Amino acid sequence: MLVIPAKTICTKDIIKKALIPHIGQIVKIKYNLGRNKFETYEAKIIKIYNCVFLVELIENHSIKSFSYADIITKTIKIYE
Repeated sequence: MLVIPAKTICTKDIIKKALIPHIGQIVKIKYNLGRNKFETYEAKIIKIYNCVFLVELIENHSIKSFSYADIITKTIKIYE
C-alpha cells in the first residue's frame, strides 16, 4: 500500500510526496464504487499536479485522473 507516515494527519502535500517516488512505476489501484463494488486497475503513474495525479492503465492505455482527496477519503487505495 502507499507508504504514508504513521500518526500524521493526511494532507495532499503528504500524499503528493509519497507518490513522487512512484512516478513511472506500475501500481495497483483499487477503486471503491460503493455498495461493495470495486474496480481494480493495474496502472503506471505518469504525472503529478497540484490537486490531481494521472495514471495510464496497462490493459488499454487509457488515462485516468484521481484527486488526492480520493486517497484521503479512501475511495481509492494504491498498492505497489
